[in-house]
Amino acid sequence: MLKVSGNQFVDSHNRVLMLRGVNLGGSSKVPVVPDGSTYRSEGFFNHREVSFVGRPFPLTEADEHYRRLRSWGFNTLRFLVTWEAIEHAGPGIYDQSYLDYLHQVVSKAGEWGFMVFIDPHQDVWSRFSGGDGAPGWTLEAAGLDMTKFKDTGAAIVHQTHGDPFPRMVWPTNASKLAAATMFTLFFAGNDFAPNTRVDSIPIQDYLQRQYLSAMRQVAEKLKDLDCVIGYDIFNEPQRGFVGVGDLALPYESLQLGPSPTPWQSILLGSGFTRQVAIYRAGRFGIRRRGSVTINPSCVSTWLPGRVCVWRENGVWDLDPSGQPVLLRPDHFSSVNGRRASFSQDYLLPFTQSYAQMIHAVSPEALIFFENEVEDASPLWKDAEQHRMVYAAHWYDGAVLFQKQFAPWLAVDVRTRRPVFGRKAVQRSIFAQIAAIKSDASEKLGGVPLLIGEFGIPFDLNDKKAFTSGDFSIQVQAMDRSMRPMESHMLNYTLWNYTSDNINARGDRWNDEDLSIFSRDQQADPADLNSGGRALPAVIRPFPTATGGQPVSLSFDIRSRVFRYVFRSLQATKQPTEIFVPTYHYPEGINVILSDGAYQYDPQAQLLTYSPGDLDTHTIEIHRA
Repeated sequence: MLKVSGNQFVDSHNRVLMLRGVNLGGSSKVPVVPDGSTYRSEGFFNHREVSFVGRPFPLTEADEHYRRLRSWGFNTLRFLVTWEAIEHAGPGIYDQSYLDYLHQVVSKAGEWGFMVFIDPHQDVWSRFSGGDGAPGWTLEAAGLDMTKFKDTGAAIVHQTHGDPFPRMVWPTNASKLAAATMFTLFFAGNDFAPNTRVDSIPIQDYLQRQYLSAMRQVAEKLKDLDCVIGYDIFNEPQRGFVGVGDLALPYESLQLGPSPTPWQSILLGSGFTRQVAIYRAGRFGIRRRGSVTINPSCVSTWLPGRVCVWRENGVWDLDPSGQPVLLRPDHFSSVNGRRASFSQDYLLPFTQSYAQMIHAVSPEALIFFENEVEDASPLWKDAEQHRMVYAAHWYDGAVLFQKQFAPWLAVDVRTRRPVFGRKAVQRSIFAQIAAIKSDASEKLGGVPLLIGEFGIPFDLNDKKAFTSGDFSIQVQAMDRSMRPMESHMLNYTLWNYTSDNINARGDRWNDEDLSIFSRDQQADPADLNSGGRALPAVIRPFPTATGGQPVSLSFDIRSRVFRYVFRSLQATKQPTEIFVPTYHYPEGINVILSDGAYQYDPQAQLLTYSPGDLDTHTIEIHRA
């Protein structure tokens, strides 16, 4: 049984557990029926009649995928669900067929020995605002007409934009009208949109009530499954307009393609034509490159009979000549006379409400939570009392956004500045992960840390590997992300495993392709490794359970030398178990010990170490 002791996961023998897992799966963001792959536009706006039964894969395939993942050493699943999958038909109408399927597929994961935590996934609010997560009716509740987002620049959506879809443009929706409005209303509507109500209920209270009720349906459905160790609160929450000091200035986040200021976004949504700046990405940064006219037809993105919620709440109005006037450029900058903090004032109270809801159903459940990507955690000194786990995300930004790999180039996600030179890159990446660890210890009172997402795009260098079969660049890129995880001895769930990934369309969502498995690489279905991508870097030995305190950990994918040091802390020394993949050691292993003895079961891929008399123990594994 998994427990928490201080900032570590432990088992019933108080051995330190290391959670190594994957996000399952990438295509869970979109419906099965109709095919919701984002390059397909058929039936897109018919959002109430969809089904997610079969995500992440049909039950008939479950054993195949779980067997493969276990053979690769993974013991944990960050299992994706979406609010839309649960409650797409309308408020309070829950898809019982999906909930039944969810119970079956998660139960099967438990049979294969996985620890599972449920991730209510979303990106930039909803499929209809260019991401995934929330049902379409949430946008309608706020008065937004999703069919007008393209005309008004309220979101850039693959289904309505068409191909080619600009590389990694979807995150920019966070600053555009649709997603920014919905996040503001969901987290902070009571302060910034008090005049906006749904069925006489303040819209923040209404949206949060529906979300919590939907996730309670999941918790109630799965509460009998011992393999479910907890629940994430909300994937990559975003602030919307909260904290914006001046609506007329550029939004302080990623800008790619047409990038209106918040004030321009508001005006475009209400039918005003505007010239908007265009930004382009180069190898060494993002620069402004001209401008474009948006909404020349003066279309409104508000439903008939509805007005812009920000006009409704006094942010702007029309002057006597019918021209728009920005009345409160700093409307979102402060609350109760002080600067508004999204993470402290809004995300933290929501997290506490969510934890209370989950614990009312499953008192022992862990609560996994993260802030906005690249942002620090809120200050929460008693987080451990709520059984919290900090599940921050991190990506090798240069690789993710450029879809190119150069071993001498990276980007520091904290400063957004390029880093040059192999050694400088490694130091920078190590420091970026160290900063996340510091958050968990200093701001959260020392709760466990699990990196909820990291990974690489496999369509690097214009997809050359898909025709050449040479994935060596992907192996190098993946190893560059893996090594700091090992150096910091972190728990993690890699992004991602997509059962129906294909070379032409990747993970079937916004042209992303980060899956460590693809049917198109599967030459031999009888071989569990066939279809795996960058496996030399993905499959790694690691200590699954340690009878003591970990000190250092490393694995070299070239020499295949694994080295682990830990310190005994107990009078009665418990055995330590290490996953030793036959993928890397097909001819067997040579083991060098500081003391003690070991047994190795190649079929189970497990080395069991019994410590000797020393206080500190070293285990080195080499190829036979």
